[in-house]
Amino acid sequence: MQIKKQKYWKSLNESLMVSSRLSLLMILVFLVEISFNFRLDFLGIFPLSVFHLPGIIFSPFLHGNHAHLLTNLLPFFVLTTMLYFFYENIANQVFLSCLLITNGIVWLAARPYTHIGASGLIYGLVFFMIFLGLFKGTYKTIAISVFILIFYGSIFYGVVPSNGRVSWESHLAGACVGVVTAFWMSRKV
Repeated sequence: MQIKKQKYWKSLNESLMVSSRLSLLMILVFLVEISFNFRLDFLGIFPLSVFHLPGIIFSPFLHGNHAHLLTNLLPFFVLTTMLYFFYENIANQVFLSCLLITNGIVWLAARPYTHIGASGLIYGLVFFMIFLGLFKGTYKTIAISVFILIFYGSIFYGVVPSNGRVSWESHLAGACVGVVTAFWMSRKV
């Protein structure tokens, strides 16, 4: 029993470390931007621009303003913690798929303006956790799916164009990548 508790706390601590470090990186990047009045948007994704290829990796850490950062920060922290806690064996693969493939799709097919923010990654993680429960069907994965649906169920509305300033392409790409990744990973966990 003691060993199981130790494993639980160790796993929770490691999950919180990953999400805390990545969230802190988002905050630090934003603070650098506002402190030095220097925009890092050139590290965002501008579709089909070879110069903006690094944006596939860096764009989730860039945010346009305080509100944009705050609306991404809490869901990112919660979802990343849950991913690394409940699915530690596949967490890196899922995270990188949701990051790289989602942003690769945005780079290939989005509208021609600079796309920044973590929402595509967030959509990927939400849809992964919801659909893994549907594809896998274990008590654990279904419980996580229900939890995500209760807290993030309204996210489904963000995959359709509604506001010209919001990168719905990132949302849609993340949702699709999350579903495909859930299907692919359902055979591994």
